[in-house]
Amino acid sequence: MLPKFRTLSVFQNRNPSISANWFLLQFKASISSLKVVWRKDPKLDQAIENDKQWRLCARVVREVLNEPGQVIRLLHLERRRGRLRLPLRIETFLHRNPGLFDKYKDRFKPNSDLVPFLRPSERLRKFLEDEESIYEKNEALLVAKLCKLLMMAKNRVVSADKLLEVKREFGFPNNFLVKLISKYPEYFRLHGAPGEGKSFLELVYWNAEFSKSVIERRAEEESTSLGIKIRPAFEWKLPRGFFIKKEMREWIRDWMEMPYISPYYDASHLDPASPEMEKRMVGVLHELLSLSVHKRLPVPTVGKFCEEYRFSNAFQSVFTRHSGLFYMSLKGGITTAMLREAYKGEELVDRDPLLEIKDKFIELLQEGQRQRSEQLRLDRGAIQKDLELMAARNKELDFNQES
Repeated sequence: MLPKFRTLSVFQNRNPSISANWFLLQFKASISSLKVVWRKDPKLDQAIENDKQWRLCARVVREVLNEPGQVIRLLHLERRRGRLRLPLRIETFLHRNPGLFDKYKDRFKPNSDLVPFLRPSERLRKFLEDEESIYEKNEALLVAKLCKLLMMAKNRVVSADKLLEVKREFGFPNNFLVKLISKYPEYFRLHGAPGEGKSFLELVYWNAEFSKSVIERRAEEESTSLGIKIRPAFEWKLPRGFFIKKEMREWIRDWMEMPYISPYYDASHLDPASPEMEKRMVGVLHELLSLSVHKRLPVPTVGKFCEEYRFSNAFQSVFTRHSGLFYMSLKGGITTAMLREAYKGEELVDRDPLLEIKDKFIELLQEGQRQRSEQLRLDRGAIQKDLELMAARNKELDFNQES
């Protein structure tokens, strides 16, 4: 007798006349009875850990840049350490990361004493110019990303405020709602004013070229390369040492045999609890992670878009149930969904062009750290030289006393 998970596939594929309601009940029962134990993936966790330092620096930089005149009193920045999740004093942070800011003294009131202020350094301003240049160079990619986010959404509409919250995850510049929407009115229409909670961005033109997912494009490339038709399908792969139970493997095998459903497919007629809807939801999550700069997204961030992308309230169980596609990291005090196929060990293999901004920012940090290391080396050399001179003087004094 076949296990019930395998029976699902038999009824679905070989007996098309079976009642849809009966199949739906069986699918619900099989889903509820399947349990996948979360298991730590040290290499993917390390990928998040590797980004910890530059992200911390980026938060401090954004805090200063958002100030009027891009100038902030040192005391005020020190008081914001908790919100910035900065585990050390600002003075220590500046010492460890020279080159980000210039420190100077000024009066905060006409008759007050001089107090320390911070402003962007020349090197940081040069980075900001490079960042703007990279955004301009990749403008077509940014437009395509924004179109895709709207094309997957219900009624092709997404809250503008939610898009502003995830701009960094997808690589959008701070002014993307103003710049891209005004420049590309053939694609976008903004309803309401962002920041008031009732602003929405609408897609007004469907570009068929954007409606192909990463999975579909990969299948097309393989078909062209091999000369045979390749069916779009997910790449299911668990790292060495991971194990799932037999019944889960059988369920996954049957689920993988179902036709791929594009995230750009109109899912309005699908039952929310149907296997087809789960197939489509996995496709949407896969595409969202693929569109993100680091091929990962905080799970709470994804949860904000449940209404737009027709996710159920229990959507995050999909990440563990399909653990060959996704990984849920608990690093950094937040649950992060990661796309397994985008990483080789702890390194990204599918690099977004906008990662050039991150690379240049890290170069800026490394340049400052080299400067600090060189200064420390010079300081140690000076101290050593002073010690040698002192030792020589002491030796000379001892000799004179003996004489």
